[in-house]
Amino acid sequence: MKGATALAAAGIVAACAAVLLGASGEQPVHPFPTVGVLMANGEHWCTASVVDSPKGNVVATAAHCVAPAGEDGRPGEVAHDGLAIGELSFAPAFSGEGAGNRPLGVWKVRSIHVDERWTKWGDETADFAFLTVEPDGQGRSLQQRVGHGEAPRPDWTSGYEREVTVVGYPESDHNPQNKPVSCTTQTRHDTDDPDMLYISCAGFWTGTSGSPWIADRGGTGQPGRLIGVLSGGDTDVDSTAALYDERAKALYEAAARG
Repeated sequence: MKGATALAAAGIVAACAAVLLGASGEQPVHPFPTVGVLMANGEHWCTASVVDSPKGNVVATAAHCVAPAGEDGRPGEVAHDGLAIGELSFAPAFSGEGAGNRPLGVWKVRSIHVDERWTKWGDETADFAFLTVEPDGQGRSLQQRVGHGEAPRPDWTSGYEREVTVVGYPESDHNPQNKPVSCTTQTRHDTDDPDMLYISCAGFWTGTSGSPWIADRGGTGQPGRLIGVLSGGDTDVDSTAALYDERAKALYEAAARG
């Protein structure tokens, strides 16, 4: 787990640029405007990202970021680090020291959608979640705010071998400027659990749980396909993700209706 307390992965990494102002001085420019910090009670908790949806109101993250793992068919009581999860919100394009800059606002989470394979059994292959967020004070959707052409569409039938770009926000101990880190690399089956995706990339420390794994990402107007989110990694050289499936699709559709 790489949410509030666990460590992460190593390999090839590139630190992304901080938020810059466009030529007009009004519109924030950011290399990954759809990716940001999932906050619990206003504090950096995990990473999350906007996923394309009809109403523009859906965010993807890891299940362990929003719901305790169940065991033996019974719901868990606390998060993986033993802490209460708290009230959730999402700040896309977050950056900057301390409390950071939130150029695209802070979006209240209305509802969370998690597979019962996670909430009852703690099944790592279901460690994904979709969140429905409220519109902002002006009635705009989250996707309107970050840009409709920026959010990747989900892919429910991906194979295990894909080139992906993974983007996440390490917590401030490893990342005092609160800049996102990214890595573009090849996925494969995890050796220890072949049902999980695996990459080797550096820089994905605590706080990067929920980072999107985006395949087929191109230039402007080519946001790619979201095939999963960062779930865990037992050492500082590993990251894993649960591959999206039909159960993930059902959760997404429920979130999109919210």
